[in-house]
Parts: sequence; structure tokens; C-alpha cells
Amino acid sequence: MKTLPLLICAALLGPVTIPASVLATPTAQGAVKADVATRVRALNSLLAGQWQYTLKNSPEFATILGDLRYNDHWSDVSLAHVRADHQATADFLKRFEAIDTSGFPDSDKLNQQLMVRQLKDSLRSYDLKLYEMPLDQMSGVHIALAGFVSSIPFNSTKEYDDYLARLRLVPKLFDEVTVLARKGMADKMMPPKYLLEKVVKQIASIEQPAGMDSVFAEPLKHFPKSVPEADQKRLHDAILAAIDHDVRPAYAKLGKFVADDYAPHGRSQPGVWDLPNGEAIYRFQVEQMTTTHETPQQIHEIGLAEVKRIEGEMTEIAHAQGFKDLASFRASLKTNPKTHATSREDILNRYRGYIAGMEPELPKLFGRLPKTEVVVKPVEKFREKEAAAAEYHQGTPDGSRPGQIFVNTGDFANRSVLTIESTAYHEGIPGHHLQISIAQSLPKLPPFRQQAGYTAYIEGWALYSEQLGKEVGFYKDPLSDYGRLSDELLRADRLVLDTGVHYKHWTRQQMVDFFHAHSSEDEPDVQAETDRYITWPGQALAYKTGELKILALRARAKQALGDQFDIRAFHDEILGGGALPLDVLEDRVNDWIAAVKAGKAPAHPMAI
Repeated sequence: MKTLPLLICAALLGPVTIPASVLATPTAQGAVKADVATRVRALNSLLAGQWQYTLKNSPEFATILGDLRYNDHWSDVSLAHVRADHQATADFLKRFEAIDTSGFPDSDKLNQQLMVRQLKDSLRSYDLKLYEMPLDQMSGVHIALAGFVSSIPFNSTKEYDDYLARLRLVPKLFDEVTVLARKGMADKMMPPKYLLEKVVKQIASIEQPAGMDSVFAEPLKHFPKSVPEADQKRLHDAILAAIDHDVRPAYAKLGKFVADDYAPHGRSQPGVWDLPNGEAIYRFQVEQMTTTHETPQQIHEIGLAEVKRIEGEMTEIAHAQGFKDLASFRASLKTNPKTHATSREDILNRYRGYIAGMEPELPKLFGRLPKTEVVVKPVEKFREKEAAAAEYHQGTPDGSRPGQIFVNTGDFANRSVLTIESTAYHEGIPGHHLQISIAQSLPKLPPFRQQAGYTAYIEGWALYSEQLGKEVGFYKDPLSDYGRLSDELLRADRLVLDTGVHYKHWTRQQMVDFFHAHSSEDEPDVQAETDRYITWPGQALAYKTGELKILALRARAKQALGDQFDIRAFHDEILGGGALPLDVLEDRVNDWIAAVKAGKAPAHPMAI
């Protein structure tokens, strides 16, 4: 799973003006088109202005990318600003739609189309009032702030002072979040009650540790030499004071609000259908997360078919291991001490070992390789119970901060090690880290495309990457290959479970029962995953949807190109446009196939 620690709205930039000469203006003799180069420059100027708006509007995102101009601010999530941001988005949309793209190179035309699509989606999200539910156990602001600390740079006195300023602003931010939550409560836009009760416990677990025991004090434990000792003393004392006098009281106040006023009004049903306009919300989320027009019913049926296929392959391994059926094999694995971790460090070391083993194999699969490093870290203890088994946080485009894989080492004795290999490839290389690091460095793409976040593409690529390890000779142990299939089964289960709860009105117990019958997941993961799908409607659909599309495109290319097909060139084409909606990716691959057949594109990767 790829995550961004915190993306919430912030301050406005001024308007961006488009010269009248670049607009399509009808005349008696038809549309008089301005010079193409002039109109392309106007588009690029507007893209640059919108990108600067994005960075200023989300200081946390800017920090993640290494742009520290807003490093002492949180996003403005006041209700007034949310409305102002909606108006600014509508204004940007009008300006982008007004540009005449006739005669543009395909790449520039696509930039305009993707931006228009992105802005329209933002407006739809606002109209559905999704911003009115800012608190949940997976990505609520309370947990996002604490998790964000690991993405902040601490290399200078100024960066520590910026952090101090942010800590002092936490009370204001939480007050704004509370206003949003109250608005949602008035509009009956509420998460499930039982999940909000988990939020109360999370807030308490972050609020209670004081002083140097607080997660917000982590930067004080490792001052770099670049910060003078005198500044270290001042910053140490001031940051601890801010934690105990600003941050912790703000968390306590937020926790009281959630416990006393908010959670009691949480919705009773797990499915998003229980919200006002809930069916429209789910249709929107499905479209957003899959970038397809497949219906929930179609997705549910694909999921059931994939579950059946994958369990058939798992049964073959069970038989080869001497078991009569898959159920008895699964039961044996749950009690086999060799399949479980011996310590927290054991889990981390396994991830590091698999990633190190994959790295020298990458040139067999790719012509273009990532330049940014990746590191493995344990998930913070305050979110272990709700966190996924592993998640990826992107590094900076310049490589100054590496990509980070956060691994859940909690309850290690009950965690299977069988899926660690496939998860390492998913989160690290050739999965999220490789794809995102390459996208961030593509020189011909504007920043909004280098940082694009189409979930079906990103998660689909990462799931597809799990099987690439098998293609270069890994998963040598049959049990490890069984683990790979277990991870693929989980993603097929998600198609069934997400549509089950949000479309077919399943109860939570129905979800858990299906999980138990059709997965090898550890019990902590079954419970956390079930709550995750309830919290993020549609997100769980992205993995399998994206993977199946990439596999279909690969099969199409292989059949069409025959001996001209090169897996490295195919992968470079998939990765070379950054993250894309799946329909756009399909067009890109089809164009590449045609160009290779016509001799207008290299069939083999170029040295990069």
C-alpha cells in the first residue's frame, strides 16, 4: 500500500491569466487558431501556476517533495477555506477548458486532458461532501500528523524551528477539523460508530506519552551536527514545551470531542450506502479508484472468479506438500512455528534481505531504473493495531530523503512470514519504490503528472510486481510461492469484500466470515483489513483491477509483436508516462505497439 502522510487543503494563490490569443474564438471564416507554440506555452504556464497553487494549498505535500517554502504551516482546513478552494478549482477548470488544444503534440494535449479530468473529479468530491468526514482510524488527521513526522527533514536549525511552529499550530488545526466534523454530523456524513470508538483510543495513545516519550519528540533524539549545540538546547526545550503545552492538550480536546459528541452519532451500518446519497458516493469512489466504468456487480463477479482460480493454484501446492485439501494445509501453517516471525527484528530483516536480493535482478526487467534509495522501518507502535502489514512512503524527487517501507511488526508471534517476500517486492522493488521514484524523475512530464496518484495504476503495478520476482527465479521455496498466491488472493478477496459491504449491504460479520473461508491472513490482519475496506470505499478495488489491466496489455503486446516483444521495453513504456488512468494507459500501450510494428519506436529499451 502506498500512502501519503497528509494531504489536506490550504491557502489560495491569486488567479492565473490566460492571454485571449490562446482561446478558441469563432470568426466568420471559422475558428482562427493562434500559433500552436504560443498556446502550448500558455498551457504550460497555467500548469505551472496550478502546481504552485497545489503546493501552497497543501504544505505537507510540499514538505514530502522537499519544497520547504511552507514547512512551518499546516493546511488550512477551515470550512471557509474548503469553500474557497472549491471556487478556485472551478476557476482553474474554466481556464484549462478554454485553451484550444487543436494541433497540439499528443503529450501536451494529454496534459490538458488529465488536468481537466483531475479538476472535475475534485469538484465531484466536494459536491458529495466527502470532506465532511475528516476522522477515521486509517488516515484521520490525528494519526496523519503523528505519522508525518518521519517525512519531515531535520537537517538545520531552521527546519527544527519550522517544526516548532507547526507544533504550536496543532490546536488551531484540530479546531478546524472539529468544525468540519460537526458539519458532517449535521449533514449525517458520519463514519461507523464502532470505528470512531477506535479513533478515540488512537488519539489517547498519541496524547498520553509526555515529553521525550511522545512520537513528536523523535526529532530531538538525533540532532545532526549541522545544528549548533546552543540551538539544540533551545530547540529541545521549546519543542518539548510545545508538545506538552500545545500538542497533547489539543489531542486531549479532540479525543473528548470524538468520544462525547462525535462517535455517539456515528452511523450504525458499515456500508457507505447508509450515508445520504451513499449509492452515488460509492459509484464515484469505484470510478475514482479503478479509473474504469465497471459496475460494482461486474467487479464482484470478477473477484469471485479470481478467488476460485487462485485457490485452485494454492490447492496444487497443498497437494504437493502432502495435504488432502487447501483447508488442512492452511490449518497446518497457522500452527507451524517455522512460518511465524521470531521477533520484530526478524520481520524487518526478512524485508531487507528480499529487497537486497531483487536489486541486482532489475536490469533483466527494466531499461530505466530508480536512483533513489529505499529503507525499511517499523510502523510506529501507536498505530500498529490498525496499520496494514506494510506501506510505502515516497522519498523526495532529488533523492535527499529515501523512500520508506513501514512494516508492521506488532504481535509478531502471530504474523506469518510467508507473504513477506511478495510484500517486499510490492512495497519496494520492483513495486512502489521503483515506479514512484522513476515517475518523479521523468524529465518531460509536468510535476502534476510526475506526482500523479491514480490508485489503480499505482497499486496495480505493485501487485503485478509481485509475480515479477517469480519470473526472475525467486519464490524458490514452495511455501514462499504459496505466500505470493496468498497475497494475490487477498487482492481478489478485496473485490468481493469491498463490493459486498458497500454495494450488496453485507454486514461486518459476513465480511469476516468470507475472509476466514477464503484467505490465509493472520487474524490481526483479517480484522484490520476488514475495517480498512469499510473506511475507504473503493480503494481496495484498485489492486486487482490495475494488475489485470497490465497483464492484459502485456499479453496483447506479446501477441502483436511476437519476436519483437521485449519485456524491458514493455515495462519502460508502462512506467514512462507516470501514473495514468487505466484507459489512458491502454491507449498509450496500443500506440506503442503500433509504433514498434511500424518501426517508429524501439522494440528494445534504450540506455538511460
